[in-house]
Amino acid sequence: MLNSRIARHRACGRGPRRAQEGLVLFIALIVLVAMTMAGVAMMRSVDTGLVVAGNMAFKQAAIMVADRGTAEAVEWLKANSAGPTLQNTITAKGYYSARPGTEPNWFEAASWTNSTAVNGGTPDASGNVVRFIIHRMCTLPDTPYNGSLAGVQNECALFYPKTSGTGGGSMSVGAPQFVGTPQLYYRVTTRVEGPRDTVSVIQSSVLVGI
Repeated sequence: MLNSRIARHRACGRGPRRAQEGLVLFIALIVLVAMTMAGVAMMRSVDTGLVVAGNMAFKQAAIMVADRGTAEAVEWLKANSAGPTLQNTITAKGYYSARPGTEPNWFEAASWTNSTAVNGGTPDASGNVVRFIIHRMCTLPDTPYNGSLAGVQNECALFYPKTSGTGGGSMSVGAPQFVGTPQLYYRVTTRVEGPRDTVSVIQSSVLVGI
């Protein structure tokens, strides 16, 4: 009888202990899964941060490269400023003698069908392709800046520099200054297509003498 009670007592003591061991294993598995998911999420977050930082670096580099397109456009304007060349639209050179009626979406490739590619469109050492389009800031195309078309006067954005007093003229204090030769405003829009499909668009205003 005594041995039977001892046996039952031992059996009752083993049951709860085995149940506790199973519960601890279950909790450990849950913690392990949670830690694994947290580790995967952290790795993805780090990878995303690196990609974003890399894209921002490429975009910043593309903005600096855009100066090449602007510089080439300015040189072309200077070389063709004499005579009536800039009065007419030259789509083969990406030049328009009037501003667009509706501002295009410069981030769409279709807006750059008629543009000039720097270096013939060959990517530079960093993989950037630079293009530019020039607009004369006038309301009428293919018309002199002070001319008219079908009875409508052409309106252009002009700058009139003032001359300083010269010999033979009044050089007293408060004397009026004479207006010099007007200069026309041109807008240069530059697009840079870089690595990882980065696109940067820069616009600059340029004054060119008539």
